[in-house]
Amino acid sequence: MTDTAPTAIPPTAQVTLADGRVEIAPGAPLPSGPYANEDLLPVPIEKRTWTTYNFSALWVGMAHNTASWTLASGLIAVGMDWKQAVLTIALANVIVLVPMLLTGHAGPKYGIPFPVFARASFGVRGANLPAVVRALVACGWFGIQTWIGGEAIYFLAGKLIGNGWSDAGKIGGYAWTMWLSFAIFWAIQVAIIYRGMDTIRRFENWAAPFVIVGALVMLVWMSNKAGGFGPLLDQPSKLGWGGDFWKLFWPSLMGMIGFWSTLSLNIPDFTRYGRSQKAQTWGQALGLPTTMTLFALLSVLVTSGSQKVYGQAVWDPVQLAAKTDNVFGLLFALVTVLVATLSVNIAANLVSPAFDFSNIAPRKVSFRAGALATCFIGVLIFPWKLYSDPQGYIFTWLGLVGGLLGTVAGILIADYWILRRGKLDLVDLYRSGGRYWYAGGWNWRAVVAFVTGGVLAIGGASFKPLIDGRPIPALQPLADYGWAVGLGTSMALYLVLMLLRGRQRLEA
Repeated sequence: MTDTAPTAIPPTAQVTLADGRVEIAPGAPLPSGPYANEDLLPVPIEKRTWTTYNFSALWVGMAHNTASWTLASGLIAVGMDWKQAVLTIALANVIVLVPMLLTGHAGPKYGIPFPVFARASFGVRGANLPAVVRALVACGWFGIQTWIGGEAIYFLAGKLIGNGWSDAGKIGGYAWTMWLSFAIFWAIQVAIIYRGMDTIRRFENWAAPFVIVGALVMLVWMSNKAGGFGPLLDQPSKLGWGGDFWKLFWPSLMGMIGFWSTLSLNIPDFTRYGRSQKAQTWGQALGLPTTMTLFALLSVLVTSGSQKVYGQAVWDPVQLAAKTDNVFGLLFALVTVLVATLSVNIAANLVSPAFDFSNIAPRKVSFRAGALATCFIGVLIFPWKLYSDPQGYIFTWLGLVGGLLGTVAGILIADYWILRRGKLDLVDLYRSGGRYWYAGGWNWRAVVAFVTGGVLAIGGASFKPLIDGRPIPALQPLADYGWAVGLGTSMALYLVLMLLRGRQRLEA
């Protein structure tokens, strides 16, 4: 099918409330057919109930987790001091907040999840491309977080049971009891996600303050071990503030942005439950940059202390907690790790890919089926390899993820804000032949922009320890700025191609 000109929105298809939120008109039939199911349909106004606190708590729960901790502590491990690490992370989170708020706007306004939102720019069928890319990245994150949670169970059980658990026979380089711990934590998450979004919201509300207390306890413990806070602040940078620092700063900044680049795409999966735009805007602005910066500060201070106490920076908090001989302290620390990991993994890495996989075949794949697919794929990507080294974790995994997903963010923002001025047709997002059908359900312009931006963003990047070398060595100068290159390139190219298509077809 060729591109179709937009048709007039039927007067009863959708209604706009005084506060700007839009829903299917009362009494009008809900979208149906092969591109709709219960999980993908717009959330009714009466069910958009999340407040500023709910969104802030969501971010506190997601930001205060083991992966975030290792994000900051990893920078200490590669040579930064605490000031340099906190500066890098604080700046990254202020930057990534901007696309987070821009893409999040469609959630409370239309009540739609990310894969449906992406249909406006990529096409009703074409939205599967960014949805699957986003879902596969989430599977990787799910696997990494599940490995961390299993590690906490393994160390905790080892302290309580003894050497028979810790020194069990090895399979694939790890004790079989470590693999069992990994499986147990995997099963716990499946049980929670099966209870639905409301259970997730309640879990985030109480998990958030618990994790903050746990991190503060670890800081006090390490300061006592080091002889006060002074030694935590006095650990010098191995880089200084000269060329060596700035050479590391830019790829580190892109990696830190890449850490939340996934959520900057699929944040509508959560904001669609928002009571208002104010709730999601203030909730995210208060929740993301502040809590990430605070947690980064706690992380780098504790890691600096470990450098003083143990002679080397212990960047993994689970292994650091395992060094204590106090059973109660160890129990508290590792339970905190478990709660923190559950909090972020379920919210960030199970909810979104569940919607994404459901979007592939809405009539056959439910939200729960999509979540199960994520759980299984998360094991198949060998997360223990991705997490084994801070260099590969920050510069390869986070850098590649950020560069690739930045290209999608550029397209979504250009389409929704610049071309459509925030106006969408809810019914057409779920049907063939409408304004978002383009050519056979695909908008080839978005695909071209995505591929071009992706190649420029990550083509010159190092893929170690996954593979040796760089796919396109000539693009190496762009590799340190992958997220920015991907976002800027895809945004500009998409705008040009869509404007060439004809202004009259851009109205929505």
